[in-house]
Amino acid sequence: YQGLAGRSTKEVLQLYAAHGQQMTFQRSSVVTQLHGEIKKRLKQDLKSLHSFALQLSKDFQRQSKTCLYQVLAAVQGIQLQNEAMQMFQIKAFDLEQSLQEVTERYEKEKQKRKALHNSLIELRGNIRVHCRIRPLLPFDDAAGHSQDRQRNFSEKVAYAADDETVLVKCSRPGHASVNKTFQFERVYNDLESQDAVFADVAPLLTSLLDGYNVCIMAYGQTGSGKTYTMLGPQLEGNLAFAIEEESELGIIPRATQEVFRLISEKPPGSYWVEVSVVEVYNNEIFDLLAKDSCGRVFGVKRDVVTTREGKSDVPLLTHETVENASEFLHLVNKGLQLRVTHPTLVHAHSSRSHLVVTLTITTVVFGDNFGTLWEDEQTSQRLNKEASFTFPQKIRDNKSTSSSRASSPVQIEATEKMKQVKTRLQLVDLAGSECVGMSGVTGAALRETSFINRSLSALADVLGAIAEQRAHVPYRNSKLTHLLQDSVGGDAKLLVMLCISPGQKYLTESMQSLGFGTRARQVQRGQVKKKNFPVTSKGK
Repeated sequence: YQGLAGRSTKEVLQLYAAHGQQMTFQRSSVVTQLHGEIKKRLKQDLKSLHSFALQLSKDFQRQSKTCLYQVLAAVQGIQLQNEAMQMFQIKAFDLEQSLQEVTERYEKEKQKRKALHNSLIELRGNIRVHCRIRPLLPFDDAAGHSQDRQRNFSEKVAYAADDETVLVKCSRPGHASVNKTFQFERVYNDLESQDAVFADVAPLLTSLLDGYNVCIMAYGQTGSGKTYTMLGPQLEGNLAFAIEEESELGIIPRATQEVFRLISEKPPGSYWVEVSVVEVYNNEIFDLLAKDSCGRVFGVKRDVVTTREGKSDVPLLTHETVENASEFLHLVNKGLQLRVTHPTLVHAHSSRSHLVVTLTITTVVFGDNFGTLWEDEQTSQRLNKEASFTFPQKIRDNKSTSSSRASSPVQIEATEKMKQVKTRLQLVDLAGSECVGMSGVTGAALRETSFINRSLSALADVLGAIAEQRAHVPYRNSKLTHLLQDSVGGDAKLLVMLCISPGQKYLTESMQSLGFGTRARQVQRGQVKKKNFPVTSKGK
């Protein structure tokens, strides 16, 4: 058994060895087969990779060429743009130089325009007279004096013959009719609008910003349309600023809008505007913007004085700073609510006082710009002559100040760095001259009429003294003329708007108003014969 077991063991070992060899051979053949397949696949993959690499290289070369072309095109474009930019820079430099030259020429031309404009205004006359004939109104049909009831008082006797001539048909019972003519710078017929009236007023406002005082006043008998011309329609004593058509606005609101339009064309902060509203009632001045301790507006009596420089000033007068026309009109409306009115036989809402609205425009000039702002030699000399070298407080942020203002209407307040020039625009709605027999007033109203007529006569005396070049001009004969002293005469520009009623009923008053305007025109020449200035009303 042991021998058999030994042989069995050898056989087993041989079998194991043969099995091992068999397994090794099988593994070797599988590996060889796998190796062949792997090699074959690797060759295929290498071939595919090589083809892909070739294709990728070709694509890269193609894209590189495309990008290179694009870069070259971009470089060429940048070069062209740089050349164009250089050309544009050269053109821009040339344009800047041209703009500078044009600006310099423009400034010179602007100064020439100012000088020519003011020369034109002076040639036309520093005191200009326009005449406006209102249309016939329903109350013109009312009868006049009892002894003349047989005459037709609604008959139209005053006409605008042309835009410079007024024709008046003068007739008396038992006498032939006589036509009289009056010449003025401008005559408006009863069909011309508020727009047409203001179109001839607007050029004066340019002189305001050129350093001149300007005054526009409406003169005429009661009921002739002065307030309508100056303010526009009125409803229950208030200005109808909310009317649908702005074409009905009068000179005061339109002038304010034009002033702020002119200021808007100037550098910001170089101008600011203050407004005051006063009435001259019974030869007393009342501040219509003064407020009580509760902030309510009420009229306070003020006085007008003459300063050392010979200018008029109203101490403690209220000045309100305004930034636009709406604020201005709001203040004027407040003042109008306090204006004295009284019904008469001629007009149901007759104004019993002279309304004076003043815009004080302060121009701020920095450094050496003062000389360039007013290059007109006469203007510059005049402003320097009236200079006052006391600089006020800084511009206050509050909207109201109640203090004594600088007395000179055209005043320079200077420091080393800035100067201020003040000019005034005075807009005046005069009370109407009245014939006592026509208006039918009695009592207090009769006293008001007396003061009105006396102040208008004082205004006539002032214009007469200026026309005759008298050494003394009686400004102080009336508070009205004293208040308007700086705007009547001298270099100031004055426009008198004569308002005429066309009816036969008002012929006497119309003739007196036309006579006033005729004499006022002669002031611009300063060459008139000495004669008494016509009175402003019958029965004074």
